[in-house]
Amino acid sequence: MLLSQKDLSRAQALVYEHIKPTPVYSWPLLTQALGCDVWVKHENHTPIGAFKVRGGLVYMSELSKQNEPVDIVTATRGNHGQSIPFAARFYGNNVHVFVPHGNSPEKNAAMQAWGAQLYVEGRDFDQAREAAGAKAEELEAHLIPAFHENLVRGVATYAAELFNDVTNLDTVYVPIGMGSGAASLVLVRNLLGLTTQVVGVVSNNADAYALSFEAGRIIETNSALTFADGMATRVPHPQAFEILKNGLARVVRVSDDEIAEAIRLLYRTTHNIAEGAGAAATAALMQEREKQKGKRVAVVLTGGNIDLSWFGQVLAGHTPEV
Repeated sequence: MLLSQKDLSRAQALVYEHIKPTPVYSWPLLTQALGCDVWVKHENHTPIGAFKVRGGLVYMSELSKQNEPVDIVTATRGNHGQSIPFAARFYGNNVHVFVPHGNSPEKNAAMQAWGAQLYVEGRDFDQAREAAGAKAEELEAHLIPAFHENLVRGVATYAAELFNDVTNLDTVYVPIGMGSGAASLVLVRNLLGLTTQVVGVVSNNADAYALSFEAGRIIETNSALTFADGMATRVPHPQAFEILKNGLARVVRVSDDEIAEAIRLLYRTTHNIAEGAGAAATAALMQEREKQKGKRVAVVLTGGNIDLSWFGQVLAGHTPEV
């Protein structure tokens, strides 16, 4: 997949009809704690509290060119499942969202509040995705995948904002779920001709993308048990993997304990709330602080949609169990 300046400009026009660019800040307490010039891209400051809203807006705009409302089916662990009904409101589509058992109650409620009909199927995202496919066939509906070029083009708008707002970045850390956020950074970095390293971050309990990156081929895992549900992926997407295997500098594994500590650090130093995946980039930088000492680094706070019960546990010094 390639991204042209025309693709990016068109996506920006579509996205900015509905949302504003998100801020990127350098917080002095965070910089002191991590020993580098660190910048936070605040994708927790969108209408759905996560970066995924951008992809939903572009995808639904392109789909609307069919000139008639169609039923939409998709699967998610939460933020993608908010972005699609958020965008569908502008085009009159009915949205059916599949989530696995044990999914975040507050993310589920948010999806329904945006207008989605919710279905709970399977033990994890990949089983929910299979159930969504069956439902789309039953309804003769349009199935939106978790990774698609139109989703990536929308998400690329945050990458362009980051590289425009903060120049001469040595490294950007970004979590990997299905890969749209990391892929967009790679594609925009390449488009702009920058030398910034993009470092992917996965949970050590859901490391299919790390295993695949290291092997140079797709490797699936049997489980993806992490409270950072935005990274709970067992099966890498082939198109995303092709972009990431050629564009990432490396993939860092972080533990749930490290993610919980990063949530606490972000709250203490910036007073922003991060969900598990949203804090993963910071967790990776904490792990690699000696490597990045004195350098100019960005972390993507991809979302802030953590359930109150989990957030309370984290602030009390614990790591939520799944």
